[in-house]
Amino acid sequence: MGKGEQTRMAVLAQAAEVAARQGLGALTIGDLAARTHLSKSGLFAHFQSKEVLQLDVLAYARDRFVDEVIRPATRAPRGEARVRALFEHWAVVGRQGHAECLFVSAAAEFDDQPGPVRDQLVRDHRDFIDSIAQMFRTGIAEGEFRPDADPEQFAFELHGIMLGYFHAHRLLQDPRAGERTRRAFETVLADYRIAPPPAEPDSAESPAPAVAAARS
Repeated sequence: MGKGEQTRMAVLAQAAEVAARQGLGALTIGDLAARTHLSKSGLFAHFQSKEVLQLDVLAYARDRFVDEVIRPATRAPRGEARVRALFEHWAVVGRQGHAECLFVSAAAEFDDQPGPVRDQLVRDHRDFIDSIAQMFRTGIAEGEFRPDADPEQFAFELHGIMLGYFHAHRLLQDPRAGERTRRAFETVLADYRIAPPPAEPDSAESPAPAVAAARS
């Protein structure tokens, strides 16, 4: 990585932190120049416009989310273990307030603002939902989740649980946010998991009713 690219990545890291706290709309090249002690002309050479800066910040945050959540999850065994790994890594990101959390605030910020930034957010969210659904499908293929389960429905429910976690933990500062989130996750998993076959009665311990009646 050359010096110019190193500078660009350092600026994007700073910009992602600002966007996670204040929103993508708060990003300006002038503000970043002041924060990073670089010239406006130098930053303009890297990003050309505020919109390009916003898109590059999204790409930076997306790459970090892949590195910290999705890629580690895919290293877990296929099936429920992989889904659990996804949940655990995702919870860490939410708990520590990493820059990747800007996707939550940006979704609310740009949901009614047509344009390239909103379009990219839509693609990023849909790609992530697809990733969750695909991990869940491995659980069906491994015989751990019900064959009639809907992977997209599971992805919807897990995403909803995590949005609730971010809200409870970061806004409400609920000390039991993690506990409640884990309980909700386990409830959803239990609903989709294949139930074990019922245990057969032990005939040696209790005689069949007819035999018992004949002996009495």
